[in-house]
Amino acid sequence: MNRTASPTDSTPVTQAIIDRHDQYMSINYGRWPIAMVRGEGTTLYDADGKQYLDLFAGFGGPLLGHCHPDLVEAVTQQAKQLWFVGNLFHTEPQTLLAERIAKHGFGGRSFFCHSGADANEAAIKVARLYGGANPGKSGARFKVITAHRSFHGRTFGAMAATAQERVYKGFEPNVPGFTHVPYNDLNAIEQAIDDHTVAIMLEPIQGEGGVNLPDAGYWPGLRKLCDKHELLLIADEVWTGCGRTGKWFGHQHWDVKPDVMTLAKGVGGGLPVGVTCMADKAAELFDHRKHGGVAHATTLGGNLLSMAVAARIFDVIERDNLLAHATQLGEHAIARLQKLADALPTVKQVRGKGLFVGLELDPAAEGARFETSRDVVNQCLQRGVLVNAAQTNVLRIAPALTIERDALDRGLDVIAEVLGG
Repeated sequence: MNRTASPTDSTPVTQAIIDRHDQYMSINYGRWPIAMVRGEGTTLYDADGKQYLDLFAGFGGPLLGHCHPDLVEAVTQQAKQLWFVGNLFHTEPQTLLAERIAKHGFGGRSFFCHSGADANEAAIKVARLYGGANPGKSGARFKVITAHRSFHGRTFGAMAATAQERVYKGFEPNVPGFTHVPYNDLNAIEQAIDDHTVAIMLEPIQGEGGVNLPDAGYWPGLRKLCDKHELLLIADEVWTGCGRTGKWFGHQHWDVKPDVMTLAKGVGGGLPVGVTCMADKAAELFDHRKHGGVAHATTLGGNLLSMAVAARIFDVIERDNLLAHATQLGEHAIARLQKLADALPTVKQVRGKGLFVGLELDPAAEGARFETSRDVVNQCLQRGVLVNAAQTNVLRIAPALTIERDALDRGLDVIAEVLGG
């Protein structure tokens, strides 16, 4: 997105903020000419006082909405006690979060870092350790199979794992050891396995790829392949973790247990938290007592402010029955959008689980009022509703799990209006 696709003209107040940004910050992102200053639940307010309904929750970060009172309380209490002391000491907030991830997931042990890319780097590193400890006929195994249209991050290992040229273009040569195959194709996975393969790393539902869902047998089939070839199954749950899809974790829709799971985005509620949760056979490879020293580390990973908030998120989801809420509202949204798709040739497909929904659009269809999904985002923004574009023609909806049905319906009304319904 770029500033030529402006939804509104900037006021002097907002323009002053933009000018200072452009003077002192690198221009990594194409930002809308809007300066957000306050948030409450699923509502955002800009510097000029305009109100927006947030149906995308900051790329999934504010999982419980903006400034959730329980999270404000958690971070405030922790800020008055202790922020960080380094990872050479034991701290209870880290343990509380690790306990909750294990309880609601597949057990396992957690390593804490800052982001999804960090979490996936740790997963890749533990996979290489596993390949060294469990070599193939040709020696240590190091190859990881990932899928086309995946997204695993922008650090060098995660970038090489990501099978999207737009992510790694200009940064070549890529880190070796990654094989990319079509998503939702078990035969392609099996054909790609060789003596050097050590892991399969996939998103349960592809996020940046366009909210792509697999067939019912895909994840069970992956588990069988990994068991047959002694591979690690790595579930990148950066988007799908922590209730987003109506389950605690996306892989649970298919009753499959991965060996490694990575989390970020929603797990921190908007604070920088990354998690690599590992089954014992993987976690033991990071054990300094067995490794002979520190195998992997990060200085501020597991800072106590972030840990206190992340642990509280699990408590709120459980207390407020937000998994069922996400499931019910997701079914409602998909049903409404499917009616729209039935009526409009511009909507090719509606797909998703829970509050993670994608609309694949057809700008070439009769009556289309847009050229790309970004044009639809722009028009929704003009009407005070925040959604997001993925790929060229997919509209993504991923509000906070706390959104109420009437607010969701208001947003869906705007989408229908923009698309011509």
